[in-house]
Amino acid sequence: MLDPIFEFFGNLFDRIKAGIAKLISWILAPFVALIALFKASGLILKIIIAFVVIVILGGYGSFTYSTQFWHGFDTNYTGKYEFSEAAVPGTVVGNDVCAPSGIVTVTSDLIDFNVNQNGWVSSSLLYKAGLFGIDWDSTPYFDNKASFQRGVNQAIRRTTAELVDTLGRVRGTSQIDNDLQNARGVMQTDEERWYFSLDPFGFTTPSQSYYRSGIGHLTSYNDRLVKCDTVFDARADNLIRFLDRIASDIGSTSSILRIRSETSNAGWFDTRADDRFWFAFGQLYAYHGILQAARADFVEVVSQRNLDRPWDEMEEQLVAALKIQPALISNGNESGWIMPTHLATMGFYILRFRSNLVEIRSILDR
Repeated sequence: MLDPIFEFFGNLFDRIKAGIAKLISWILAPFVALIALFKASGLILKIIIAFVVIVILGGYGSFTYSTQFWHGFDTNYTGKYEFSEAAVPGTVVGNDVCAPSGIVTVTSDLIDFNVNQNGWVSSSLLYKAGLFGIDWDSTPYFDNKASFQRGVNQAIRRTTAELVDTLGRVRGTSQIDNDLQNARGVMQTDEERWYFSLDPFGFTTPSQSYYRSGIGHLTSYNDRLVKCDTVFDARADNLIRFLDRIASDIGSTSSILRIRSETSNAGWFDTRADDRFWFAFGQLYAYHGILQAARADFVEVVSQRNLDRPWDEMEEQLVAALKIQPALISNGNESGWIMPTHLATMGFYILRFRSNLVEIRSILDR
């Protein structure tokens, strides 16, 4: 009675082993050919080949380290900030000293986390080259950190844009702050810029160099804020607009997760599920700190509108979402029982987070 079942699984395992053997053979083929060429070459050519191999192995070693080790990653990173002692940015807190902006501080620190504490993966040459010409995002390897960093960067871009348009101006009509304008400009830089470009042809500045300069611009703005030399407009309507922009940003990501979850149920074999998941995770990771900072910057508005309870609930949703850190992302069917559906789970938490944002916004708008 059980023989057909044993035979089925036996054939299945045989096919898996054959597939793995073919994959290993395909990966090793270039190296086997290179060894054969090395043996048949003269001394000079052997030296050249050995040099090329050392450079390639060193490059991939560095690339592997950069993509697999996440420095400074801590979902509780907001604990290092003393937001409970914050005051409205730009208000006097001492002798000719004004309060800095928590939003600006956290945004600057997130940039530092992305490009100084860690290597910026998306613009690295080996990431751009892919796996034997295959885009890394189309494989289950080496793309998680890049996707996470791009998610963090998306939140940074949204925040710097709002700092320029509303938060760093009085009623949106005063002169645009140059530091904030420059910060927004550099953060909009293409995430895949390397040291050399084909379009336009020639040497160029890589993405991470632009992003690093953004730290300086944000720090300069906060320094002037401490000296009471610039403004931060912590009005309720500005907070409403900021929350609206974040809700829109998160809503777009939720849609991407939903579409992927509905159109692919390949489980652990969905090679694009991981980059969708970690991009969303990166956004939530960044907004976790940015929104706690916003609560401190708009402390008077939060207190006057009794937003502490809904804001606490929103932060609880973010903390819960950031606890989902599976070693391997699976995009299984929601009704399935073998393969989990991490995309749908992340999408669920994003929708709850967005619902909290909408609730806070509606309270502010009353």
